[in-house]
Amino acid sequence: MSKILIRGAKVLGGEPQDVLIDGETIAEVGTGLSAEGATVVEAEGKILLPGLVDLHTHLREPGREDSETVLTGTKAAAVGGFTAVHAMANTFPVADTAGVVEQVWRLGKESGYCDVQPVGAVTVGLEGKKLAELGAMHDSAAGVKVFSDDGKCVDDAVIMRRALEYVKAFDGVVAQHAQEPRLTEGAQMNEGIVSSELGLGGWPAVAEESIIARDVLLAAHVGSRVHICHLSTAGSVEIVRWAKSKGWNVTAEVTPHHLLLTDELVRTYNPVYKVNPPLRTEADVMALREALADGTIDCVATDHAPHPHEDKDCEWAAAAMGMVGLETALSVVQQTMVDSGLLDWAGVADRMSFRPAAIGRLEGHGRPVSAGEPANLTLVDPAYRGAVDPSGFASRSRNTPYEGRELPGRVTHTWLRGRATVVDGNLA
Repeated sequence: MSKILIRGAKVLGGEPQDVLIDGETIAEVGTGLSAEGATVVEAEGKILLPGLVDLHTHLREPGREDSETVLTGTKAAAVGGFTAVHAMANTFPVADTAGVVEQVWRLGKESGYCDVQPVGAVTVGLEGKKLAELGAMHDSAAGVKVFSDDGKCVDDAVIMRRALEYVKAFDGVVAQHAQEPRLTEGAQMNEGIVSSELGLGGWPAVAEESIIARDVLLAAHVGSRVHICHLSTAGSVEIVRWAKSKGWNVTAEVTPHHLLLTDELVRTYNPVYKVNPPLRTEADVMALREALADGTIDCVATDHAPHPHEDKDCEWAAAAMGMVGLETALSVVQQTMVDSGLLDWAGVADRMSFRPAAIGRLEGHGRPVSAGEPANLTLVDPAYRGAVDPSGFASRSRNTPYEGRELPGRVTHTWLRGRATVVDGNLA
């Protein structure tokens, strides 16, 4: 591998510095650096971050390759500045055995665009009745440490307790999709003024909050780790804040779309805004931003949920839930958190790289931008402004809620262990 000299980048938003990559490693960070024969990347005015880490990605393979594959999904991740993603288990077949998680892991290795860490299912077939092979998945080549039935809630308290007890043995974490199923039967959108006016089935905040309350208590009881997926309500924030004040091992994520979009958009009846959990109110959005800023919410996770055209271009009630998010995540975070003054770029590095890597116990990622560290890096042009055009997405699916919306910032380069995966905004 040749040497790469990144010249004049603002490392984590700080003073301009040069960063020399030699092979797979950062060799030197300083000013006035030079290296004979190095490829020079002029980075004046740009922000250099550690490679982003996503705790919550749906790559759909095996089984729904019409929506996404590991290859197309990791290409989308690289374009978005990610060097590692956690692939959710709701595939066909479900990733509930060592064989399936190893298959996904190996496909990630072959793609080469970013590291893929499979998430194992908590229960067999995501059916919530019997624990899956948690130990076997952990001991497999994939080394699974995060387990989730995402897409479904582990609603049985006994099963959830047993899962928390089991993963404690190897410092694993159960990532809960908090949705009380009995409270969301027939639900189509957030329960509130808009759902009442539109006559759509309401999805109450308490359906999320009641599960989170139960699970933080269970995690404290057994002394294990629980992670809350796609937290979406102000009440959920308060429960997590309370649990953390007790010193309990609870972490939480928020999606970019829940930081920006509200249930008012559902008035259009455009199924692109149909998502699980649903878009909430403006008050919820503001609470989520504040909680991400103060650290109550640990990280941003995309919940990248690709769907083929026919699953979204239909009437609202029949449409699939979910949005693609890998390629727009950093731009949304810049608009909602950085440009608003709630976070600086060092805070973005913390919430989108350091903390998600730590929660997932992912080695080699979420590391400082300093000599001797793996060269997993993302270079961002924060001054860029442009309308989102899904026709140019690397993802196989186009179900973005941001089509035509102007968003700030653009990833110009991504490096995975010193090898460029994105150069000048294009896949290498």
